[in-house]
Amino acid sequence: MAKLAILVVLALLAASSSAWELNLRMPNTARAMEAAAERLEAAPLIHALRPLLGSAGQLGQRAGVPCDSWRLAVEAYNKRDWKTVPANCEGYVGHYMLGGHYRRDSRVVVDEAIAYAEGLKLAGNGKEVWVFDIDETSLSNLPYYATHGFGTKPYNATSFNEYVLEGSAPALPETRRLFWKLVSLGIKPVLLTGRTEDQRAITTTNLGRQGYSGWEKLLLKPLGLKATAIAYKSGERQKLVDAGYVIVGNIGDQWSDILGAPEGARTFKLPDPLYYIG
Repeated sequence: MAKLAILVVLALLAASSSAWELNLRMPNTARAMEAAAERLEAAPLIHALRPLLGSAGQLGQRAGVPCDSWRLAVEAYNKRDWKTVPANCEGYVGHYMLGGHYRRDSRVVVDEAIAYAEGLKLAGNGKEVWVFDIDETSLSNLPYYATHGFGTKPYNATSFNEYVLEGSAPALPETRRLFWKLVSLGIKPVLLTGRTEDQRAITTTNLGRQGYSGWEKLLLKPLGLKATAIAYKSGERQKLVDAGYVIVGNIGDQWSDILGAPEGARTFKLPDPLYYIG
C-alpha cells in the first residue's frame, strides 16, 4: 500500500513537470533531499529539488526553520526589511518557484484581476490605465535566482545587472495574459519599474521578445534618484493622475509596488519569496 501511494505521488509530480516554462535545473541541496527519499522507501529523486510530499509537507521545514510560515509572513507583509531568504529555506523556495505552486498562485491573482477588469464600466476616453511592475511581474528573473541560491545570497548588483543586460528574462505567462486582456478591454498598460533609465533599450527589447508591445508608457527610475521604492513609484503614479489618467488597477510582486497614494482603484500582489524591496 505504501509503495502504491509513492507511485501515485511520483506520477502526479511527473504530470506537473511542464508547469513552469523555464525548464530549469535547480541546485541539489543534498542530504535533506536524500533523507526524505530514504524515508519514502528509497523512492528515486526525479528532480533535484522536486518535492516528494508537496511544499507544505516534510520539505516545508529545514533544520527547525518553518519555511512555509516564513513565506506566508513575507507575502502578508508581516515580515519586512529582510535581506535574504533563510539559508535553510533555499530548497523550499526552489520547490515553490519551480514545482508548479508559484504558477498556480500567480494564476489565482491574475484570474481575480481579469474578473475585476471585466466588470469595470470604462469611460472609453483612452485615459484608463493599469500599472504593471516589470521584474517578477511582467518578466521573471528566475533563471538568474535559480543559479544564485534562490534569494539566500546577498543581492549582487553587478551580476544582476549583467543578467538584465542579456535581455533574456522570460515573461511570467499569467501577467502577459492579463496584459493582453486589458488591451482588449481598452485599458492601457503602463509599465513602472525600478530599473534605471540607462536600461531602457534592453528592457524594451526584452519585453518585445517576450510578447509585450503597445504599452502606453514605460517609466524607468532616473539615474541617481535617492528615494525609497514606495516614494518613487507613488510619485510616478501621481504624475499619471496629474496628467489626466485614471489608474483602474495596479499589479506587482512587491508591496512597495502597490503601496503609497495614489495606489490605483484596486491593487493585486503577485507572490515573490526571492527578495524584498522596501
